[in-house]
Amino acid sequence: MRKQKLPIGIQTFKKLQEDNCVYIDKTKEALELIQNYSYVFLSRPRRFGKSLFLDTLHNIFEGKKELFKDLYIYDKYDFKEYPVIKISWAGDFQTLESLKTVALDVLKFNQQSLDIQCDNLNDAGSCLRDLIIKSYQKYNQKVVILIDEYDKPILDVIEEKNQAKINREFIKGLYSVIKDSDRYIKFAFLTGVSKFSKASIFSGLNMLTDISLMKQYGNICGYTQNDIETTFVPYLDGVDLKKFKCWYNGYNFLKNDMYNPFDVLQFIANDFIFKNYWFATGTPTYLIKLIEKNHYFLPKLLNIKVGEQLLDSFNIESIDLEVILYQSGYLTIFKVSIDEDDDIIYNLKLPNLEVKKSLNTFIINHLYKDTSLQNKTLSKALREHNLENFETSLKAIFASIPYNNYTKNTLQNYEGFYASVVYVYLQSLGLNIIGEDVTSRGRIDLTIKMSDTIYILEFKVGNANALEQIKEKRYADKYLNEKKNIYLVGINFDEEEKNISSMEWEKKQCE
Repeated sequence: MRKQKLPIGIQTFKKLQEDNCVYIDKTKEALELIQNYSYVFLSRPRRFGKSLFLDTLHNIFEGKKELFKDLYIYDKYDFKEYPVIKISWAGDFQTLESLKTVALDVLKFNQQSLDIQCDNLNDAGSCLRDLIIKSYQKYNQKVVILIDEYDKPILDVIEEKNQAKINREFIKGLYSVIKDSDRYIKFAFLTGVSKFSKASIFSGLNMLTDISLMKQYGNICGYTQNDIETTFVPYLDGVDLKKFKCWYNGYNFLKNDMYNPFDVLQFIANDFIFKNYWFATGTPTYLIKLIEKNHYFLPKLLNIKVGEQLLDSFNIESIDLEVILYQSGYLTIFKVSIDEDDDIIYNLKLPNLEVKKSLNTFIINHLYKDTSLQNKTLSKALREHNLENFETSLKAIFASIPYNNYTKNTLQNYEGFYASVVYVYLQSLGLNIIGEDVTSRGRIDLTIKMSDTIYILEFKVGNANALEQIKEKRYADKYLNEKKNIYLVGINFDEEEKNISSMEWEKKQCE
């Protein structure tokens, strides 16, 4: 049987179907949305298939039934043709004038496709209102509105807070036209990366139903493990699927663990080379600035707990690092619980090996200005149980951190700074690390779990004996049943030298 083409670089449903490309059927979710909602919002990380899903809706509402043969929706929906207004943001958003120009260009395209002329060609809000009302009148059908990456005009200038606010107010005013035109609208669907609080951009669209964390729509974008093991197996001949899963699976939106489609397709197109395909499409420099500005304790990334309200809010005035990490795809959900106050608590994690290695390498390169391969010597030392070389490598790392990292602050006086440096280097290797590892007698600073060995690390600034604390609090007891060699490693730092002053270790033999 001849294999179908892979949809590499294709985000239009019609082209995908006409070229006989692989398509993971998402029309069941599309039908449920159409039947149950009028205004829908979906947040997913970039490159996750949002644009393709939106374009699938576009073709459904344009009544192109022939494109849906053999798909779920084909014989379950009464295909009719509706006027569709599509807004897809792309262009220069650095000034209000350039944003207005982009908006008017987008609306001009819609005027042409709908064969409608706006009365006011210089005001985006007025033109959008004209498009909605005149489309309804001309085609005698309610209008469908599809907005892809609704937040791009803000996120593209997020580092320029004043411009971000100006852009926010402009698109907020534009979207408010949709609310005011409710009687003419059949369905509206918006996608984006961020979820701005309802007090800001969504105040003009308070009738939106946010399906981003509805379990039934958890798989609306992306590929499941079943998709990989069925549809994509012919394209992955000879690939270690366990390793592939470790590298690229792990995103979760309260249903199945998901693969980012971009990773899967690029991995196949690049002859099965494991590398950071998705991560490389974005440059999270703004995240680095947030980490640096707030002296963020990086091991915290291993065990983040946030409330429902936190994940539902993105404010230009006060951006929370955990929120932007989650919404941009660098963190994902791995557990949901209810606390004693009946509030939902989300436990977040780095989704997979690609993000774990790439994000931490990026932090090393841009925060610690280190582009060497010093972390590789750490990995070798740990694999060989060579703690002398481990100490030498750590000392070299701290010696290489630029002096200006310590100026105008007292970072070197805090254990958290040293723990963050060690953490980020080890995470860049993709090691299994537990930060602030909880035991019955206290918290271990860092635990490294390897195939045959467990390393328990404690950090101290000054003269307090780090190794003695590990022994006194019997941190190793937690792992005795794992039948692995356990190394207790106490590391002391000198705030004047800004480096390791002493490092001691003991080995507990596995039984």
